[in-house]
Amino acid sequence: MKTSEIKFTVKLDENNLPAAIDWETSDGVEKSKCKSMMVALWDANEQNTLRIDLWTKDMSIDEMKRFFHQSLLSMADTFKKATGEDKIAEDLKDYCAHFAEKMELLSS
Repeated sequence: MKTSEIKFTVKLDENNLPAAIDWETSDGVEKSKCKSMMVALWDANEQNTLRIDLWTKDMSIDEMKRFFHQSLLSMADTFKKATGEDKIAEDLKDYCAHFAEKMELLSS
């Protein structure tokens, strides 16, 4: 069985706010920078989701809106693949379209 690691390095400013986030994998992928991350883990013992949500202070509001929109779309796709629940996944995507409209993410 192969093992792979994902490592996040968070550089904090003097107020302990994320100033930079880097990530890398043990598979030899080059270290990359990012401005935001959301990690959700399922704790089977507690039957609960553990989350880590971080973003750098230089991430703009517009970038955060796009990040959330794309994350929600991705979650809809993942939910469909994991459960086969096509109808609710499409409902989630409908909400994503509504979110994009309200956040003015749609191109004219």
